[in-house]
Amino acid sequence: MNAPRTRVQRRPVHGVLLLDKPLGLSSNDALQKAKWLLRAEKAGHTGTLDPLATGVLPLCFGAATKFSQLQLDADKTYEAILKLGIKTTTADAEGDVLSERPIHITAAQVDEVIRRFTGLIAQVPPMYSALKKDGKALYEYARDGIDVVREARHVTIYSLVLVETPADWATVAELKIRVSCSKGTYIRTLGEDIGEALGCGAHLSALRRTGTGGFEASQCVTLAALEAMTEEEREACLMPTESLLRGHIPVTLDADNAGRFLSGLRRRGNWADAAQVSVFGPQASAGQAANHALLGSAHIKAGELIPGRLLSPLEIGQLLDQQAAQQPKFHQIQESATS
Repeated sequence: MNAPRTRVQRRPVHGVLLLDKPLGLSSNDALQKAKWLLRAEKAGHTGTLDPLATGVLPLCFGAATKFSQLQLDADKTYEAILKLGIKTTTADAEGDVLSERPIHITAAQVDEVIRRFTGLIAQVPPMYSALKKDGKALYEYARDGIDVVREARHVTIYSLVLVETPADWATVAELKIRVSCSKGTYIRTLGEDIGEALGCGAHLSALRRTGTGGFEASQCVTLAALEAMTEEEREACLMPTESLLRGHIPVTLDADNAGRFLSGLRRRGNWADAAQVSVFGPQASAGQAANHALLGSAHIKAGELIPGRLLSPLEIGQLLDQQAAQQPKFHQIQESATS
């Protein structure tokens, strides 16, 4: 007889966890595992990584979920291995083989193809993707054997380079590339298109996201590491909610203006126009700059601070309580590190 499952007592958790998503796990499965480990009430991820992909997956908890779109829209960096000579149904190693062709490529040919796929390019989204047609994901059509007409979309490849130069082009079987690109870029499609341009076909045999929106793989924690931690150590891995607002111009309001701003009212001030602004309220207690309360995002036009995404008073209070609870732990860690 199976023992009854212990019900997890959820709690408010706010911040960003940079997860190094493991191979074979979907983004949502990884999110649910991290959410369970933190006992968090509310969580969401910032863009899907395929089960066969690994790497940087920012997970948003509590108030941070309100700003997850910023990461969805952010530029990304990937490293991928293109298996040459084999084309598959999914453009990666998970699909069935569609065709096999001999490989006859040269360094000059690869250089020319790399230049061709750098800059603004057009991509036809793959059938095995989460894009929707008439309310149904394309991969659902694909699983039913239905091919849906898709319009090409323009994306930007900022950088496309070979990570490793093959020692012998006559026997090369794969290419390892590094790609820096705009949102909406399908690396599987890019790899497949490069294979077609080389005349031999290709699919991705490995894919790793190494960066997104300024976050890097070196900042990430693995699920295995999280599982081995205490709850306090897991909490210490969380980055503050405002880390999603990097690049925003900070504006701090006094108590009266903060309250009006949170009610959705525009505030006037001597501010220059700005498209992205992070707004903070007064300090929760004197001398604790870290306890400035994040109120939300905004933009400034003609001296007016115009509210964007706003936190609720409950979320703000919980954020300040979380900051206050974490500060003594941070100082203890600092003292032990210097003693």
